[in-house]
Amino acid sequence: MILSRFLRLAALAALVVFAVAACKREPTPAATPPAPKPQAAAESGDYDEHSYAEPDKVAIDDLALELALDFDARTIGGTATYTLDWRDDTATTLVLDTRDLTIERAEGEVAGGSWQPLQFELAGRDDLLGSKLTIQAPERNARIRVAYRTSPAASGLQWLEASMTEGKATPFMFSQSQAIHARSWVPLQDTPRVRYTYSAHVTAPADVMVLMSADNDPAAPRDGDYSFRMPQRIPSYLMAIAAGDLVFKPISARAGVWAEPATVDRAVAEFEDTEKMIATTESLYGPYRWERYDLLILPPSFPYGGMENPRLSFITPTVIVGDKSLVSLIAHELAHSWSGNLVTNSSAKDGWLNEGFTSYVENRIVEALYGEERADMEYVISRNGLKAEIANMSPEEQALAVRPGVVKNPDDSLSAVSYDKGAWFLQFLEERFGRAEFDAFLRGYFDHFAFQSIPTARFVDYAQEHLLEKYPDRVTKEEFDAWLYEPGIPGSAPQVMSRSFGVVDSARLAWLGSGTLPPQSITGEWSTQEWIHFLEGLPDTLSIEQLSQLDTAYRFTGTPNAELAQRWYPLAVRSSYMQAYPAIADFVRTIGRRKLIMPTYQALVATEAGLAFAKEQLEAARPGYHPITTGSVEKLIAEAKPAPGSGTPFMPGTIEPAVAPDAEVDAAPPAMPAADGDPTRPAPTGR
Repeated sequence: MILSRFLRLAALAALVVFAVAACKREPTPAATPPAPKPQAAAESGDYDEHSYAEPDKVAIDDLALELALDFDARTIGGTATYTLDWRDDTATTLVLDTRDLTIERAEGEVAGGSWQPLQFELAGRDDLLGSKLTIQAPERNARIRVAYRTSPAASGLQWLEASMTEGKATPFMFSQSQAIHARSWVPLQDTPRVRYTYSAHVTAPADVMVLMSADNDPAAPRDGDYSFRMPQRIPSYLMAIAAGDLVFKPISARAGVWAEPATVDRAVAEFEDTEKMIATTESLYGPYRWERYDLLILPPSFPYGGMENPRLSFITPTVIVGDKSLVSLIAHELAHSWSGNLVTNSSAKDGWLNEGFTSYVENRIVEALYGEERADMEYVISRNGLKAEIANMSPEEQALAVRPGVVKNPDDSLSAVSYDKGAWFLQFLEERFGRAEFDAFLRGYFDHFAFQSIPTARFVDYAQEHLLEKYPDRVTKEEFDAWLYEPGIPGSAPQVMSRSFGVVDSARLAWLGSGTLPPQSITGEWSTQEWIHFLEGLPDTLSIEQLSQLDTAYRFTGTPNAELAQRWYPLAVRSSYMQAYPAIADFVRTIGRRKLIMPTYQALVATEAGLAFAKEQLEAARPGYHPITTGSVEKLIAEAKPAPGSGTPFMPGTIEPAVAPDAEVDAAPPAMPAADGDPTRPAPTGR
């Protein structure tokens, strides 16, 4: 699963733990752990410790879904039919991953097309992996069918009341399958090692439009009966579904926007460069192989910036700001159509193969369309965040990849290391081998491994043959391995400078020293990236007078710019700037995107008064939060260790607005900031 890149910290696999924490359930018997991996697989790294599935014995070749959406019960019920590829002549069981599913029956197709019952066992629940479903198939049936029903609290689904949508007339539902949430709404071999085609027939209330990561027809009637087909093979984490009051408007012949009626025109205008992005990426790395590239704009409760579901990227509405300043998120999600969706990591421990490559390609798209200076600024911002994050990591967590035979904590699979150290590594290779040569290498890599899932070891072998041996004396094997397996940033890392940021640094230093704000003639020309660099370079705390001066000039408190808010509000909390608290409450209650709100929650829980305030906001926001977001905030609150008696209590109704309605503004409010890139990209305290 999109950005451009700022501070990131939360690990993707940890989201599973967070989401489970949000769902209060009775204890169940201990789960059956995954079977030990074969020695050869363990040594090559080509296995997935986050799945019970045994694809070396039997693998899903095609999936056919028959589903009914029940908005009142908040469940999906139906059947999943698997066309199977039996790979081991001795295998007679199909093992699937599930989480909190009710399994009603299992059947196998026999000669003549009839179905016979099959014995199955659903093991106890593991907090991370869910429950292992084992189906006995002594006749090694070519097709097996499972009837099931989801839980109302499925970690991979969010059901929203009509009041939580923009139109406030129709309920909404959407999925989030990455990393291992697909098993909460379909029993599957929920591992990226398995790629399959799928079809679906879905029934729903007639007032909702249903979409999937498949061949959505822009002209399909809204009638409560929908059929889909995904002809390209995908891993389970890229299977997606959504339903709500959705309409379509085109951007080009192969790209468009699905959104609520009140949003669709603004979204089309914001993302009108999407076709240019597709054409640019095709010119670099080969044809777009998914036929259509549409965007689905979700409600603000979506926990990420975006999700790269093929043919239908899920996008947060927080990037629709009217000036295209956040469209690098679209570049990131589109880039996944080559790096991630086309060539996929075979397990979470190889996450840098998805996110590092995608972050590099994203920056190339930004450079081609918006110029080298903007691309350089985004690289500087992301790398500053990476350096700050690495400072708090163990040496093991700082490695881009793990050597074969080593099991890495899944919590560390998708930190800023995967995104930004990965992209930095590829820029190092580009610099050493030359852009033309490296572009040819990447294009060949995407062609060679198209529609395959691979571990890091296979990339290393391919790079050894097509880069290191083809162009000797440009990069040594020791330099190459240091990027992959050693902590920190190698001394060989190319450095990127931004001329614009030098001006920002000088203006900030001058204000901190003299108290005189830079003139509007300077700040009025600042870009999104420059404002973020200004805020991120401020001290951890400021005086009330300093904050008030900035607020009066730039109206940070209450800004509709969520990217600026995510940086301003933690500073306000740490500095006891109580005038910002009403806006902080509104911010964290109305937005569910983890990257934006978690830094503020993290600052709040550092004091006893702030912790109490955080708990109050969580309870008020809970109905509109996705389970992933709820779990993240709950975990942060549960682990908080505030200083005793610390913090100033917030008393509602006793604080004046930070900026009076008629206050004179010394400088123009800052522009909207750059995007975080990928929905799946972590932020300082979570995506």
